[in-house]
Amino acid sequence: MRHVPPIDALELLRAVARLGSVSAAARETGCTQQSGSARLRSIERTLDLELLTRSPRGVALTDAGELVVAWADDVLAAAERFAAGVETLRGESSRELSVAASQTVAGHLLPRWLLAFRARQLADGRTPTEVRLVTANSEQTADLVRAGAVDLGIVESPDIPEDLSSTTVADDVLVLVTTPDGPWAARTSVTLEEVAATPLIAREDGSGTRRAWESTVRKRLGGTPVEPALVLSTSAAIRSAVASGLAPAVLSAHVVADDLALGRLRRIAIDGPAISRPVSALWRGTPRDLRPTSRELLEAATA
Repeated sequence: MRHVPPIDALELLRAVARLGSVSAAARETGCTQQSGSARLRSIERTLDLELLTRSPRGVALTDAGELVVAWADDVLAAAERFAAGVETLRGESSRELSVAASQTVAGHLLPRWLLAFRARQLADGRTPTEVRLVTANSEQTADLVRAGAVDLGIVESPDIPEDLSSTTVADDVLVLVTTPDGPWAARTSVTLEEVAATPLIAREDGSGTRRAWESTVRKRLGGTPVEPALVLSTSAAIRSAVASGLAPAVLSAHVVADDLALGRLRRIAIDGPAISRPVSALWRGTPRDLRPTSRELLEAATA
């Protein structure tokens, strides 16, 4: 077994293969770029193989590197099963897992992830983990993780705290909605400039939805949207306010799916690329500090 690299080194190699960057892979796996580069060179020395080609544009896998990463997936999966098995022996796999999630995630994504998570554990003959859910906005979720009040946080915000570990588990798209006979209803699309200059109904500061919208306007237009017509603390309240004809809003496509299907609201296309945002999991410590039960839940989410 002396030619098998350490688990953390294989995790780093797999991240490099996915991201195409040593620095990005090092950040994801919780080490410095210098340490990551040294770890990769160590793998190549251990195996006596060239696994990566390096250029100013980044790194790419050699043919041997492609094979090693494929084999590493099997080793890492076995390591994760080993960790989950040890947790089972300790009686920890059935412990409560506390999760804080922003409203969009809690209401529209997490339920099906939890069903898949439970199904996996039952299929393995294990007692399902009891999950305690706390709903908060993205900023509050990060604070709960930071304080150790929850094991895992899931947010849909472009602003990921640098003091927490994170990984992207899904993507979400923001859409512009109004009433069927409201502003812009007769048009097929509007410009981003028009929407940014229109007072909308918005979530509170700290919400991932509002942050993603304002971040998009800053990046694409170099400015900020006008002040909202009304600020409400829940997506459900915003949907009702839009349906009443008060003003349009920019919300997650998941949140308004039923309203659009029922004809209660109408989606108006915004010219240009879709406004998307990552759905990210947050936890304290490094990637190696992610509990096996938390990792299982994230695997169910990405599957």
